[in-house]
Amino acid sequence: MTDRLGSVFIENVQPELDAGRYAIKRIAGESLTVRADIFKEGHDVLVAVARWRQVTPAAQKTDWAEVPLTHKSNDAWEGVIPLARNGRYEYTIEAWPDLFRTWAHELKRKVDAGRDVKSELLEGAALLEGAAARAKDVSAEDSRMLAEVGARLRTPPAPEHLLAALSPELADVASRHPDRTLARRYDQVLEVFADREKARNAAWYEFFPRSAKRDGKTHGTFKDAEAWLPYIQKLGFDTVYLPPIHPIGRTARKGKNNTLRALPGDVGSPWAIGAAEGGHKAIHPELGTFADFRAFVDAAQAHGIEVALDLAFQCAPDHPYVKDHPEWFQHRPDGTIKTAENPPKRYEDIVNFDWMGPARDALWKELKSVVLFWVDHGVRTFRVDNPHTKPMQFWHWLIREVQDLHPDVLFLSEAFTRPKVMKALGKVGFTQSYTYFTWRLFKDELRTYLEEITQPPVADYFRGNLWPNTPDILPENLQNAGPGAFRLRVALASTLSSVWGMYSGYELCEGRPVPGKEEYLDSEKYQLVAWDWDRPGNISDWIGRLNAARKQHPALQQYTGLRFFESDNERVLFYGKRTPDGTSTVLVAVSLDPYAPQEALLHVPMEWLGVKPEETYQVHELMADQRSLWQGPDVQVRLTPEQPAALYAVYRFRRTEHAFDYFE
Repeated sequence: MTDRLGSVFIENVQPELDAGRYAIKRIAGESLTVRADIFKEGHDVLVAVARWRQVTPAAQKTDWAEVPLTHKSNDAWEGVIPLARNGRYEYTIEAWPDLFRTWAHELKRKVDAGRDVKSELLEGAALLEGAAARAKDVSAEDSRMLAEVGARLRTPPAPEHLLAALSPELADVASRHPDRTLARRYDQVLEVFADREKARNAAWYEFFPRSAKRDGKTHGTFKDAEAWLPYIQKLGFDTVYLPPIHPIGRTARKGKNNTLRALPGDVGSPWAIGAAEGGHKAIHPELGTFADFRAFVDAAQAHGIEVALDLAFQCAPDHPYVKDHPEWFQHRPDGTIKTAENPPKRYEDIVNFDWMGPARDALWKELKSVVLFWVDHGVRTFRVDNPHTKPMQFWHWLIREVQDLHPDVLFLSEAFTRPKVMKALGKVGFTQSYTYFTWRLFKDELRTYLEEITQPPVADYFRGNLWPNTPDILPENLQNAGPGAFRLRVALASTLSSVWGMYSGYELCEGRPVPGKEEYLDSEKYQLVAWDWDRPGNISDWIGRLNAARKQHPALQQYTGLRFFESDNERVLFYGKRTPDGTSTVLVAVSLDPYAPQEALLHVPMEWLGVKPEETYQVHELMADQRSLWQGPDVQVRLTPEQPAALYAVYRFRRTEHAFDYFE
């Protein structure tokens, strides 16, 4: 831009993550609203556009396209970019002065002031002639019109010349052919990754196929695990997550309850990956063959369930990598390979890679091939074990490399660590993340935490997958607790976020801990477990109704639509979700007391619902399947340990030709 024309400033571009270093996240089919502050000295009329293109996968790469930005107020501009398909997009902003509209605006002011505008008309003629030349190869009709009016402005001034010069239609045509050499482009090309829908809306069920026989003695197979699929489908889960399915090391194998000495017949921890039978690209022989695994994947798909695999980049001491590539591992000064530690914990059955060592290029390439190997075997979702103990650079590289080829692949970060580290993992590319929900028990802390992670700017890159339990974690609030605790925690997990999961046994209210620890007694991590699905206290029906409500009502499938509302009881949490178009709205009240009934006066957000204070509307309580009519902002609710949550789908009435109907 020349000094004569001054400068266009483009500032405060949103959304933008760490000055464009990382991509923000959206879902394919959504749109991306882009905002910026755009201004210039003086009184020029400005034009601004958002430039965007899809860059991966390669087969769907597009040329640059533009959408207009609209001036809102106080130099704020806004526009919408469509994200029709799964993949990575680039976007930036460009703005320039609209010379002809600026000229026309000034011309009218001078005419209104009674000034001689002969010279100004000649300036306008030059602007139109320049636009006509630029339009020549684009639109012959536009070029002809611009040239004709420009020529008329060079003749002696006449009233009709002024009318033509100030015509809105002429300004529209001239603006279609601007002098873009005057444009200023934002310094950064930003990225957005559009995930498939499952990234935002999924219910995970974790179970160990080796316990599929359910007798605690016989090692299960993939064929045995297939028999679980109808049950998992009935519970309403659409993702089944399997812990590592690879051969388990024999060196330093752990025994039952994490004892250091394994007895004959002890199956060991599946996270101690690798033995003589193979490593990360092999299947534990007792689970079956690759054909059996593929049959399990296909059977799951037939039940509407996707299979997620554990991605644990660590090795047992007898993993083939240790023998074939000792340079990939960390060694002590005495030459021995370091075992994994998280003091005071030590994992004698696991050794770690030397992530940033001299052999990192070959190591990283091999680990990428592990992911692509399982993608080729039908896996599109990975739960990543302890990613916070590996370099961020590695994950940024790996996830991008994989998603550039297969943009439908999802990565769940299993990182219970410091807040900034968890968020950084989201920034470098992880699709979803475990959260602190597991330990958030009280009204204010639940509200504060969920507001943080479900609203921008955090929600632009971090999707919290809420788990009330995992094989590693039996939180204190579930230890030796009654069914009321399990019901309320699963109600919170499944409705506060649109992605949630649980580890099998939860539906049986399994809560026997290792004394003094947040760990399961007789943990399935180290032994086969005999699950008794007929034991008293089973809450499978409650879980099934929650997941059914999620599937039926799109509001519960929204991650960023969460809003909290007031109740007069500190032990009752009240919140709601709605779709962006307002066609689905659900209000949720959950008791935080697992032992006693709680009553509360709920203050219904009438304006948020779009309901007038005097208007009657219908609600359908989904857990008890009861309908009622509400009017006004205050509603009384009673929740019990047997029914600790109420989910209200909200319907408003509308007049039809002959009667009243209602709509969500």
